[in-house]
Amino acid sequence: MSQFTEITVHTTSAASELVADAMWNYTDFGVNICDVNDIVALQRGEGGVYWDYMDDSLVWNDRADVLVKCYVAVDRAGAVRRALRADLAAMVQNAAGAVDFGTLEDTERTVDGDAWLEVWKEHFRPIHLQKIVVVPEWIDYAPSVGEKIIRLDSNMAFGTGEHETTAMCVEYLQAYVGAGSTVIDVGCGSGILGIAAVLLGAKKAYLNDIDPVAVDSAKHNAALNGVSERVQVVHSGIPAGGGEGADVVVANITAEVLVSLAESVSACLKRGGALILSGILHDRVEKVKSAYESQGMSLERERSQGEWHAMVLRRN
Repeated sequence: MSQFTEITVHTTSAASELVADAMWNYTDFGVNICDVNDIVALQRGEGGVYWDYMDDSLVWNDRADVLVKCYVAVDRAGAVRRALRADLAAMVQNAAGAVDFGTLEDTERTVDGDAWLEVWKEHFRPIHLQKIVVVPEWIDYAPSVGEKIIRLDSNMAFGTGEHETTAMCVEYLQAYVGAGSTVIDVGCGSGILGIAAVLLGAKKAYLNDIDPVAVDSAKHNAALNGVSERVQVVHSGIPAGGGEGADVVVANITAEVLVSLAESVSACLKRGGALILSGILHDRVEKVKSAYESQGMSLERERSQGEWHAMVLRRN
């Protein structure tokens, strides 16, 4: 029986998605978040689900220990733990106190892995984002009238529609992408946003990412959805759009990167084009707005989910 090393990081609810995102850089075998606050949210009736019975000792606690786990080959465990620690230390520094990361203590243990490779998939379900439904490729799903299906191989790169930032971007795309639009997806990850744009009628979507795993993932998912001819994916940190300027640009990355790319991202838009930005923590919102307004952009819409913010700006 194959064996894997299970790496566990102790963190908080606020930082659990960020820790999980970091872990996805080092595993193809899945990431698992164990958070008692998820159970408490269900008990409160959030998401339209209510549990009749729950241990009375479980109460909402922002400081509750949340376990984020990933699985790697045994011979890679040491190197992965060292790299993951460096990534998390950089996140803490960049957050500058805006996010409570908890202890970030990490541990490891060896587990029998044959079952895990399939069991982790049981946690994924179709995600409904208005008329877009994101469906893991191994799940049979019959769409309702008017639904557009994106099938993703969810174990390859971050961006499945579960995270608030991705969901807000997909919903904004539905408001701004029309038949014949040209779209640029900056920092494409799994490719979900570019693929969604094409399914919504875009004639071409240009995707880029600095992570070669993300580039391979986006190409794989574009093929999975039969849109490869209208999706171009490049390994680059600089947005590219075929030299014609885009009707819509979407960028779901960290606030610091959004600020650093403000000039090049804004230059990709046609006059009057729409820019969709997310991945922004609340205390970084004004910094991002200022960076893009200095490039001749004007704020049109904005919204929040949880601790994350998204906005739409227009090029004047």
